[in-house]
Amino acid sequence: MQDKNQKIITRFPPSPTGPLHIGNVRTALFNYFFARQNGGQFIVRVEDTDKVRSKKEYELGMLDSLKWLGLSRDGQLWHQSERVEIYKKYLRKLIDEGKAYVSQETEGDNKEVIRFKNPNKVVTFTDLIRGEISFDTTELKDFIIARNINEPVYHLSVVVDDFQSGVTHVIRGDDHVSNTPRQILIGEALGVPRPVYAHLPLILAKDRSKLSKRKHGQSVSLDYYQKLGYLPGAIVNYLSLVGWNPGTDKEIFTIDELIKTFDITQVQKGGAIFDPVKLDWLNKEHMKRLPKNTINKEIYNRLKNNDIISKSEKINDKKFVEKISETIFNHISKWGDIDTITGEGELSYFFEEPQYEAEKLLWKESSPDISKKHLMWIINQLDKIQNDSFDSADTAKNLIFDYATENGKGEVLWPLRLALSGKEKSPDPFTLIYILGKSESISRISNAIKKL
Repeated sequence: MQDKNQKIITRFPPSPTGPLHIGNVRTALFNYFFARQNGGQFIVRVEDTDKVRSKKEYELGMLDSLKWLGLSRDGQLWHQSERVEIYKKYLRKLIDEGKAYVSQETEGDNKEVIRFKNPNKVVTFTDLIRGEISFDTTELKDFIIARNINEPVYHLSVVVDDFQSGVTHVIRGDDHVSNTPRQILIGEALGVPRPVYAHLPLILAKDRSKLSKRKHGQSVSLDYYQKLGYLPGAIVNYLSLVGWNPGTDKEIFTIDELIKTFDITQVQKGGAIFDPVKLDWLNKEHMKRLPKNTINKEIYNRLKNNDIISKSEKINDKKFVEKISETIFNHISKWGDIDTITGEGELSYFFEEPQYEAEKLLWKESSPDISKKHLMWIINQLDKIQNDSFDSADTAKNLIFDYATENGKGEVLWPLRLALSGKEKSPDPFTLIYILGKSESISRISNAIKKL
């Protein structure tokens, strides 16, 4: 058992062999919450002993991601690749004490390996999530702890690192449960304190398969969600609820609230489903809490990235961008949706004259004369309104809706929508008139009448 007066220290040990997996992100979050709520420390260790696959760019990307998420580490940044001499000291200690031995066998390019002398006993530990777990270590036999004196394997280096950095709680995915008995045996042989273990349920896809890059592609990596324009607070909020429940109906949390509320004993034992739909909903809820000027600025920057929109003078009209931002914001759940919409040309009609065939202006079996009649009536009504009166979509709605109800909503509103946007699907025509303004709305309706 851990000394109650001992300072709690957790660790996050990513391997820089690829982008940061969202499962690892959740592991980092739970370690961070647990350390912070107990006034402890959260340390980061880079497990970069795989010389072939480890890349500096992956390491830097991971560190940037942790910063983006709002997770600050304590103390120095550990690199296993810089600690080989320390591992050699512990390997020699085990060999000298007869607890490990050199075995003459081929392992890759090596002609000998170092094996741990298994005491062949039952190891029992209490997992904070899974309860008491027992392993008969006999089946592990004498397992390898180093490929040679200069190349310790994971099981030895992790025990030494956890001991030297004072780690009190090892919180990790339950795919590591099978590693625990080996590490306990090594720790006992070295005479170091045993940390408290907590093994988290794996994050699963909808079909309950393990999330993997091979099967699910880039969607398993944090940078995928960063590029799509999700908010860091929303990612933190959502992943904290994958496999853990606060025991209340509350779903929207800030990171500070999560630190106060998180209870590791409430983490579920079974696999947790990753639901992109729920993530989108949570992200939108966090977006709604942003200041209006922040929302408008982000939308403006995204719009500017589009070649067509960036060339329009309208993009520099602050009032116009504010009006269009209201409509855009209502139809997105993440910032990247704007890139998708603009890329498909769905917003181009706001910035340039719409192009369409005259036939599209006709509602079902309606005739050109009827459509022309309704559009002319609308122009006459708009002409009577002062420019500064268009302060909301309701101005146009109050002007037109009763007429549309009397003469058939489809007959009136369908050609109006097409005239303004050139699209069968777009914001309602009242919103379009509000955004485009009186003058341009009349101009576009007049062009539609000419087509008819």
